Amino acid sequence: MTTNRNGTAARAARALILLGVLLFIGWGLWLAYHPAAVPLQGQVEARTINIAPKISARIATLTVREGQAVPAGAVLVTLDSPEVRARLAQAGAAQDAADAKRDLVEGGARDEDVRVAKAMSDKAAAAADLADKTYRRLNALYKEGLVSLQRNDEAQTNYEVALETALAAKAQYDAARSGARPQERLAAGAVARQAAGGVAEVDAAAIDLILKSPLAAEVDKVVLHPGELASAGFPILTLVDMTDVWVVFNIREDDFAGIKIGAPLDGTVPALGNKPVRFVIDTISPRGDYATWRATRQSSGYDVRTFEVRARPQAPVEGLRPGMSVLVAPR
Repeated sequence: MTTNRNGTAARAARALILLGVLLFIGWGLWLAYHPAAVPLQGQVEARTINIAPKISARIATLTVREGQAVPAGAVLVTLDSPEVRARLAQAGAAQDAADAKRDLVEGGARDEDVRVAKAMSDKAAAAADLADKTYRRLNALYKEGLVSLQRNDEAQTNYEVALETALAAKAQYDAARSGARPQERLAAGAVARQAAGGVAEVDAAAIDLILKSPLAAEVDKVVLHPGELASAGFPILTLVDMTDVWVVFNIREDDFAGIKIGAPLDGTVPALGNKPVRFVIDTISPRGDYATWRATRQSSGYDVRTFEVRARPQAPVEGLRPGMSVLVAPR
């Protein structure tokens, strides 16, 4: 009787063990086909600004450090360029010369020059008058046969030359009184304006030797340091605008339910003690081909694309910084 009881207990134990194994296998299969939903994870990013020079120059001073908050208009970097200083001196000298030439043209001849021109004109006129009288006297004597034809012709030629000289001297006097022609004034003014433009261009380059912060921001990374040569367009440092932040999520299109422009996303920020934050989607764009997910069953599946979704905080979040993670509960 005892033997029968022991056999029954053993069979019952084996049955329970087998049932437990079957239940464990069934539970495992159920978990395999019903995986636990994982939260959607994104990363905080912010707008960055590269501070770069317009011209190649050597860094003289760097007044900020990484992580420092700077106000708008704060001096960040000063550059040193002997070439700009030389160009500024050359442009200034060219402008002085052009301005002097313009003033000379607009002012006309000096009073002394006008008086000299008038004296030369009067002298030439007197010489022409004398040559005219001399010619008339000799011509009268020639007609009476008292002087030769040669002497008469010489007197006539001297008169004509003296007359042309008087006309030329009178023209020079008139030009000295009237000053430069309008075209000369316009040309001199144009040259002066061109020289002033050259000075303004070099002044602009000189102003760019001092780099200032375009907005209130935080220094993210310093690339070059004092003494190093900064090439035109190459960033010396980068700023990050802590007021312009967003979260980037990479979402497969088979998880895209409810994702649309303007839709809210309620997430938590672990770095801020799991602080709840509401975000609003404002950008949806497909990722590159490298981010395409391939279907497991090629015969009946399809390529699953991944989209980059950007969401911005509905309200400013104190302490939210680039690089922090944001978790959104499974939907």
